[in-house]
Amino acid sequence: MQISYNWLKQFIQLDWEPTRVAELLTDLGLEVEGITDFVSIPGGLQGVVVGHVLDCIKHPNADKLQLTKVDIGAEEPVQIVCGAPNVAKGQKVAVATIGTTLYMNNGESLKIKKGKIRGEVSEGMICAEDELGLGEDHDGIIILDKSIEVGTAVSDLFEIENDHVFEIGLTPNRADAMSHYGVARDLKAGLRQLGIQKEMLTPSLSNFNVANRSLKIAVSVKDPNLAPRYAGVTISNLIVQASPNWLKNRLRSIGLKPINNVVDATNYVLHELGQPLHAFDANRIFGKEIVVKTTAPGTRFMTLDGEERILHEDDLMICDGEKPMCIAGIFGGINTGVTENTKSIFLESAYFDPVSIRKTAKRHGLNTDASFRFERGIDINNVEYALQRAALLICELTGGEISSDVVDLYPKKKEDNQVFLTFEKINKLIGQEIPRDVIKSILTSLDIKVKSVTESGLGLVIPFYRIDVTREVDVIEEILRVFGYNNVNFDPKLHASVATSTRFEDYILQNHVGDLLAAKGFYEILSNSLTNPEYSQLLEPEEKSKVEILNPLSSELSVMRSSMLFSTLEAASYNMNRKRQHLKLFEFGKTYHQADKGYDEKRHLSVLISGDRTAESWAVPSKPTDFFYLKSIVEHILNKMGIVKCTSSASKNAVFSEAIQLTQGNTSLVHLGLVQSNLLKRFDIKQKVLYADFDWEAVCHLAAKQKIVYQPIPKFPSVRRDFALLLDNEVAFSELESIAFKTEKKLLKELSLFDVYTGDKLPKGKKSYAISFTLQDSTKTLTDKQIDKIMNKIKSAYENQLGAELR
Repeated sequence: MQISYNWLKQFIQLDWEPTRVAELLTDLGLEVEGITDFVSIPGGLQGVVVGHVLDCIKHPNADKLQLTKVDIGAEEPVQIVCGAPNVAKGQKVAVATIGTTLYMNNGESLKIKKGKIRGEVSEGMICAEDELGLGEDHDGIIILDKSIEVGTAVSDLFEIENDHVFEIGLTPNRADAMSHYGVARDLKAGLRQLGIQKEMLTPSLSNFNVANRSLKIAVSVKDPNLAPRYAGVTISNLIVQASPNWLKNRLRSIGLKPINNVVDATNYVLHELGQPLHAFDANRIFGKEIVVKTTAPGTRFMTLDGEERILHEDDLMICDGEKPMCIAGIFGGINTGVTENTKSIFLESAYFDPVSIRKTAKRHGLNTDASFRFERGIDINNVEYALQRAALLICELTGGEISSDVVDLYPKKKEDNQVFLTFEKINKLIGQEIPRDVIKSILTSLDIKVKSVTESGLGLVIPFYRIDVTREVDVIEEILRVFGYNNVNFDPKLHASVATSTRFEDYILQNHVGDLLAAKGFYEILSNSLTNPEYSQLLEPEEKSKVEILNPLSSELSVMRSSMLFSTLEAASYNMNRKRQHLKLFEFGKTYHQADKGYDEKRHLSVLISGDRTAESWAVPSKPTDFFYLKSIVEHILNKMGIVKCTSSASKNAVFSEAIQLTQGNTSLVHLGLVQSNLLKRFDIKQKVLYADFDWEAVCHLAAKQKIVYQPIPKFPSVRRDFALLLDNEVAFSELESIAFKTEKKLLKELSLFDVYTGDKLPKGKKSYAISFTLQDSTKTLTDKQIDKIMNKIKSAYENQLGAELR
């Protein structure tokens, strides 16, 4: 939200530096994220001076150009080539000198340089209105009064406003601060806490009166629950034209584009008081009546942006006697808006049900300044005041006159909330005792009325516009933010006790695994659980178990993710598009599915690698990551958790083109492999990606059962023996490993495959595996006789069970 400092000072007189104001607003909970400078005329007309045209002749090489000699107050006149049809000898003109930068209305900038135009030197530029940002006219140059002295800075001739604009990161609960008046109200409370008494200056309504009753429009509300308060008034004999500069500057300073004096006035009051308004062309209101109601489902309605929208049966509409004219509180219709031909208007000010407005805005994908405020809750007691304020402003700007009584339909008055605040609760939550007179002063400065005072606490009446203050703790939060978090005392000593527990904790295991992966060069990512519904279709086109969001932020974030893969691929694609091709990523997260009863959440660990294993270096040649590198990472993670005896088997999974799964018993722990190319193409990834998906709940369940076993380091040496085996191509290393450990359960410690050979020199359908065996006895040194006996047993087992041969 943007707040103009000059505008703010219309409500509260203050001469502080903007940075000091920003610090106080931030301390009050209205965090100022930045301060920008605003100049009503871009560039401030720096470098533009008054010049006197001494001579003006036709350009010798161009029919539409003039060659001028201009006195700009320098030692010698300058020559300027000018294409304006109205330039003439003897004029006083605005000249942009060499080095000046001009900021034009179309947003472009132009730096003036010395150059040649059609062969003639040009040392500056004689400017038109639009080239200086003073207006829209480009038919000719600006002609100034002849009495102005040559060399005078043009900036001295025009009123240029300089302002500072605060960018406030407003939290959703602070609907009361969504205006300059609301921010000033908070600022007043903060200043009072500092001992600075400032009064709020509010626009007067003393001049509001009905000039005549010539234009009466009947108003009715069909459902007061959707529109608890609706007010309006008519204004006639107005002239729609451009707004004065002061109003344009106010709107431009906060990023709004001026349109015309009527629309600008409604926007001004919106950002001044926080009350949205809407002006209808009264001559286009059929039947001279306004009906606030819902319409039949499927009704077509054209909004101001030229788009046709299909209305829902719950959409609240502002209608005339024949048709809808406006989506209530959100967006106007194209047929009843104010134009340059409008002569009379009906001005609307209302309070609409926040839930209804929010649902309609989301349903149609609309987010306007009005809906932003209505859906968070505005001040219902401000409706008539804002209406009269806007009506007076429109009459002042357009010459119009109020031509009806104010219609104000408010059948059931909203009551202020009441809360009893105990001093004991204040001291307990804040952690120190705040003087009671300070508490009362803060509450008064926030417009919270003290209805009763007892020894134990205060009976309070909370103004309706503070919709976020409904409980005792909310009031304490208000007291604390004005008192100042920085003013709360704290003990410089840190008191803490170290708790120990033997209970298994998932998060501790997660931290250990995260540290392990980080130590291996992996980066942890955190992605959104909301995702694109198209992703689930990539895996299971007919998937019915996806969890859809009832009120999505957007169509691209409308379901909960059913797989961790796609958020990880999004992160990979983002990095690859920024020349980060070598990736090691991991993420802990959840997937979501519909179950027979309710919903099911599953925890996962996803691991992704792509590109080279190590950074490019002169000392070590780059080596691409491969399946076996990923498998080693996966096994290292499982081993870290004490899960060592896993079985691997081929995996059929829509994610992978080639994959295996690791299981223990009947429990599947991890799927890992090469991601399918069609999935990578969806994310514009052009290199191979390897991915592992851990069922984290299954892994944690097994890890919790593991017992830590300590054993001394063996005193006796280990022995290595190697086999070169000729095997059928179908034999897997896991089979060799299993047979070996079943044959020798005590002394065999490790098996390792260190060479694989296939080629023409081997029989068809055969391959060669070179395997190392590590043997060790913890009680004595092994003898050759014992070793040979064990190796012969293993060799026989391979021959009998696999048909293996020693090479």
